[in-house]
Amino acid sequence: MDFSLSKEQQAVRDTARAFIAKEVMPLEQEVLRRERAHQPGLERSELRELQLKAKRFGFWGLSTPEEYGGMDLPAVTQSLIWTELGRCLVPFRFGGEADNILYHADDRQKEEYLLPTIAGDRVSCFAITEPGAGSDAANIKMTARQVGDEWILNGEKIFITNGNEADFAIVVAVTDKEKGVHGGGTTAFLVDRAMGWKSEFIQTMGEGGPAALVFDDVRVPARNVLGEVGQGFALGMKWIGKGRFVIPSNGIGIAERVLRMALDHANVRETFGKPIGENQAIQWMIADSEVELEAARMLVLRAAWAIDAGLPPRHSSSMAKLYGAGMVNRVVDRALQIHGGMGYTRELPIERWYRQVRLYRIYEGTDEMLRLIISRDLLRGYTKIGGI
Repeated sequence: MDFSLSKEQQAVRDTARAFIAKEVMPLEQEVLRRERAHQPGLERSELRELQLKAKRFGFWGLSTPEEYGGMDLPAVTQSLIWTELGRCLVPFRFGGEADNILYHADDRQKEEYLLPTIAGDRVSCFAITEPGAGSDAANIKMTARQVGDEWILNGEKIFITNGNEADFAIVVAVTDKEKGVHGGGTTAFLVDRAMGWKSEFIQTMGEGGPAALVFDDVRVPARNVLGEVGQGFALGMKWIGKGRFVIPSNGIGIAERVLRMALDHANVRETFGKPIGENQAIQWMIADSEVELEAARMLVLRAAWAIDAGLPPRHSSSMAKLYGAGMVNRVVDRALQIHGGMGYTRELPIERWYRQVRLYRIYEGTDEMLRLIISRDLLRGYTKIGGI
């Protein structure tokens, strides 16, 4: 069994690392300053400029098919890049991407929504979560009623990423209550902000914030149904599934960065006449962090490998997300503890990561839901212990 990366994987990873080190990391202090002043870390125009620089560097559309101008990288290679992005606290991501379910659009919708999103001219958000339907996504209540060649949407979505910036939303609503969510009773719609929905900013303990979206008799043309009528919940699950290897991949990068900071601090900070790194309590925190970091790396790369191999990824990606999210929370907590009072201040970025990674255990699959999925897969025989 060969755990080494291929030459191509190493080259892509190293190129991404070089770009981030040269163009993105120098912005960290300014981003921290802005965030302390309750301003966006990056303006949309600044993010766009960085993405175009990255495009000239060769990075555009990591998962986007080549026919749309993307790189269409294997999942393992994408995971390596997301890890590199995690090392830097600047809210940057490579451009040329679109929601994976937008590829189910028809030709007209691709021209109007998919292609402009890939190009960066439009911003989308995906809206399935509701006040009473978070982990229980099948409990959505938003309705879509057909009247002639239009659908009229009513309801509320909540905790929607990019909901404040998006100019269109991919919205899942109930179109046939009798059929139920799993029986084809929901449909996905492409809904422009200009059609009348409104967004409200939600304050969180992290930087930035999601949105609540309000739909009050919003009229959507029938031609804006994404995929087929009745396919909404299935498309929603495809959208959610992608993040279950992206999030822990990002967490690995964060954990690597803060563990490096903890090591450096432990070697120079002295108490009682010696570096704190000579104390067993500090050594154990460092050792535990390294072991958990490498365990998470193996789970994440295993999940990415399963995707590339065409295997059902649900079980492996659920384990990667569950363990990876917990790992980065524990490593950041230990790094803050090792730094003592300075770790708790905003002079260092550790407290900022501390707040950021707490979300990783909640969105796109809470710890509790992932444990439910993993255990049910085993209890019902969908997978076997050890995958054998």
